[in-house]
Amino acid sequence: MSHTSGIRHARKQKTRQALLDAALELLEGQSLSSLGLREVTRAVGIAPTAFYRHFRSVEDLGVALVEEALGSLHPMIRTIVSTTGDGEERVARAVELIAGHVDAHPAHVRFIARERHGGVRAVREAIRDQLALFTVEVAEALAEDPVSAGWGEEDLVMLAQLYVDQMLVTASALLEAPVRGAERERVVRTAVRRMRLIGIGRAHWLDGGVGGGG
Repeated sequence: MSHTSGIRHARKQKTRQALLDAALELLEGQSLSSLGLREVTRAVGIAPTAFYRHFRSVEDLGVALVEEALGSLHPMIRTIVSTTGDGEERVARAVELIAGHVDAHPAHVRFIARERHGGVRAVREAIRDQLALFTVEVAEALAEDPVSAGWGEEDLVMLAQLYVDQMLVTASALLEAPVRGAERERVVRTAVRRMRLIGIGRAHWLDGGVGGGG
């Protein structure tokens, strides 16, 4: 790549990111289905036609936002599942990591929470696909844990889905609570209790032939 083309590419990437950032800010107060292309380009200060150099449509921009919001979460998900220590330490660490992510990226979390069941099909499907990938990664990590000895694949996937769903519920609840205060503490306590409950069920799933699917 020549120096000139390199500069051009950097500028294009900068504009693309500016469009993503502007859209995310505008989406704080509306859904993606109501977001207008001209709103986004006006916020960035470019002509509407320039939008198409970066995205095919607002829907396409929404899918890119999903990738930005969830794609970077895979390392955190793996960390949560692979955290060492006893059950209490692992649960506390998981909730701490989720809370830290919500505090650092509230707009991304709000976007996913709203659009997961929103009116834009491509975005719903992109979120679904990312969550399915999380579930696979969590199931693979759980399979390596000695506690999972004797578990079938179907049960491991079901357990992984419980963990992923609870992470999403926790993130959404933390998003609505003040960063500090009694409400935040209540949300954290509830999240810890729910994760602990999943852990207890996991420990006894094979007792008396309760589990064993797959």
